[in-house]
Amino acid sequence: MFARRHPYLFFLLTSFSIFTVFAIGVMGMAMWMSRSTDDYQGEAVGVIEIDGAIASARETIENIRHFREDDDIKAIVIRINSPGGAVGPSQEIYREIRKTTEKKKVVVSMGAVAASGGYYIACAADGIVANPGTITGSIGVIMAYTNFKQLLDKIGMVPVVIKSGPYKDTGSPTRQMRDDEQELLQSIVSGIHQQFITAIAEGRKMDRVLVEASADGRVFTGEDAKKRGLVDRLGNFEDALEWAGMMGGIDGDVVPVYPREKKLTLLRYLLSTSITRLISKVVYPDIEAQYRYLPETF
Repeated sequence: MFARRHPYLFFLLTSFSIFTVFAIGVMGMAMWMSRSTDDYQGEAVGVIEIDGAIASARETIENIRHFREDDDIKAIVIRINSPGGAVGPSQEIYREIRKTTEKKKVVVSMGAVAASGGYYIACAADGIVANPGTITGSIGVIMAYTNFKQLLDKIGMVPVVIKSGPYKDTGSPTRQMRDDEQELLQSIVSGIHQQFITAIAEGRKMDRVLVEASADGRVFTGEDAKKRGLVDRLGNFEDALEWAGMMGGIDGDVVPVYPREKKLTLLRYLLSTSITRLISKVVYPDIEAQYRYLPETF
């Protein structure tokens, strides 16, 4: 009777009820999935995942620090599935892992790819486990940008630049790069490349000459990387977890513990859409003219 007299109100109430039930269900699922180190008892191994391009180090560093200070976490596994990324964040994560190895054992588990910046991070650990077909290596630095000068010339557009010094607009896409500018940028790339080699030599305790032999930017399979001394063992995530547990002195089964933030992926997925991701790409596009630990193929 009520539905017949007030069809629109009935529709609104029904829709609101369904939305409320859905929202409560999502929140409950998120809370259930967000269990972290507070929900277990005994000794465990902390697991931190690094997925995708490396653009920020803050969350990863916070998770590493949290596990380092938790006495019930006996060792840490860093699961890397990344083609690399920005130089600064890669170096920050590397440094945090190095500090952590002074107190706890850290093992890296490589997924499908752990190249360039992904490998930079990995070589800070006490041990590296890779799949035979993992794509890794790509020890190098790249800077890339697109030049639009010829296109602008064709359509009659003339850029006007006012600058405080001769190098302020180095890398501008609207003009050809001068020889002295190219030499300047090349020197910076070469310097960062040497930092990469030094980090590997120190982290892996390898002879610098051996590192340089593999540091020409090429990628390796996990099997090839092991032959070159770039990884320690071949195996999957479970093998890395077991090894970390042994290094941490854990007897019996190893309990993996994930950071709370990483368990909210379902909620983030439900609240995100392809449209918002597309808008993010358009409004905040990747800046190409920057130094990156990233293979050109990715």
